[in-house]
Amino acid sequence: MPSNIVLVTGVAGELGGKLLARLGNNPDFERVIGVDTVPPDKAVLQRMGHAEFVRADIRNPLIAKVISTANVDTVVHASCTAHPAGPGRRTAIKEVNVIGTMRLLAACQRSPQVRKLVVKSTAAVYGAGARSQAVFTEDSELIPTSTSGYAKDAVEMEGYVRGLVRRRPDITTTLFRFANIIGPETDTVLARYFALPVVPTVFGYDARIQLLHSADALSVLERATLHDKPGVFNVGAEGVLTLSQAIRRAGRVELPMPRSVVPSVGKVLRGARVVDFSADQVRLLNFGRVVDIAKLKQDFGYTPRWTTREAFDDYIVGRGLRPVLDGGKLAGLAGKVLVAAATGQSR
Repeated sequence: MPSNIVLVTGVAGELGGKLLARLGNNPDFERVIGVDTVPPDKAVLQRMGHAEFVRADIRNPLIAKVISTANVDTVVHASCTAHPAGPGRRTAIKEVNVIGTMRLLAACQRSPQVRKLVVKSTAAVYGAGARSQAVFTEDSELIPTSTSGYAKDAVEMEGYVRGLVRRRPDITTTLFRFANIIGPETDTVLARYFALPVVPTVFGYDARIQLLHSADALSVLERATLHDKPGVFNVGAEGVLTLSQAIRRAGRVELPMPRSVVPSVGKVLRGARVVDFSADQVRLLNFGRVVDIAKLKQDFGYTPRWTTREAFDDYIVGRGLRPVLDGGKLAGLAGKVLVAAATGQSR
């Protein structure tokens, strides 16, 4: 049976906003509350049914009052940011990911009405490196690629979730580790990266990339809200694309660069407010990451509708990407500009 009163965090984001609208049009829910520091997109506000938006910051202890006053019995924590698309303030994002999660879960622990928790995490917790597993399972060790990146935030956040499970075993807890989400309306690092006319890559590497269509990400969050499906689940599409295959499918021009130059090129793109390349993201593009979804299909009961290839093609069509003309000349010019800028940046 669906819960009666649901609270969704991160409703200003694509996933949280669409989930709010979907749950708000389900008559089985007595009340659906969306919280964030800014309102959802206008399209969400226009079609969110009987759902309501409450301006609240989960970093503030007052979130406990929102949960207790409304007698919330289900909390969907969808505000964790794994890789912001554009340059953002690292401190503020870390506070939402870590401090916000800590405050939210503390509120859940103190409220006797809360009986279910659904958490959006990321497969980035497994890291990416030369010695990484070919395919990660839910039991794989969590090794974020840096000590201060967004993946490290997710590892800390998951630690708080495990703590809550120990203290409140009566709460049905579902945690999803999403592969990189992509879709026509999704603004992520990879979405911006593959839209670049000339795409910088690491010479000698051709990483395997596993994606997840935003529609499938939304469906698993909704399913976990509607049904009791406790556990930790990897969520990714079937199949993979190599980085070079994805670049060709998008009609972009690949620009292989020495590995030592790529971090500096990332700083140039970040400084130009194009793409926010973190150390975690650069390593993903070097080594790739693939997760096993057998548990998602067998225990959770969901098989993604979109394969990695289909999800990527839908992104291409939805973004209206057209093949780049005069790719050779463009690559040569862009290469000179990026290398020159990166060299200056690294001095």
